[in-house]
Amino acid sequence: QVTYLGKVSTTGMQFLSGCTEKPVIELWKKHTLAREDIYPANALLEIRPFQVWLHHLDLKGEATVHMDTFQVARIAYCTADHNVSPNVFAWVYREINDDLSYQMDCHAVECESKLEAKKLAHAMMEAFKKTFHSMKSDGRIHRNSSSEEVSHEFESDDG
Repeated sequence: QVTYLGKVSTTGMQFLSGCTEKPVIELWKKHTLAREDIYPANALLEIRPFQVWLHHLDLKGEATVHMDTFQVARIAYCTADHNVSPNVFAWVYREINDDLSYQMDCHAVECESKLEAKKLAHAMMEAFKKTFHSMKSDGRIHRNSSSEEVSHEFESDDG
């Protein structure tokens, strides 16, 4: 269980260590200003190959019908251990708009501990590896691109 801090659009195409610091600070400030909730965990984050599910919880801690789905192949970057809080896990996601343009959004969740945030970063990396391997096997990723080069772009930086 995590507390979903929200999302904010981010710019750039190169996602390197530290690229989520500024968006996470913005989300953290919004969250701490509005923090009147008695039940801080408001979501359940489930990371699987191909998809990440963010189940929203009601005030009783039960799953609602509202769920956000993220395709692992569209996650450009993920990281844990931010300066503002070591308990934050964040990922950059390529959202495709109705007009087929896209934007990069940074999503962040607050975990119960630094260890939990790091576990999510490692789970995301494993999901990416399985997804990438499957896509390569299916021929959806062409052999002429270096797998090492592509997988490096999507590496998790867990601090």
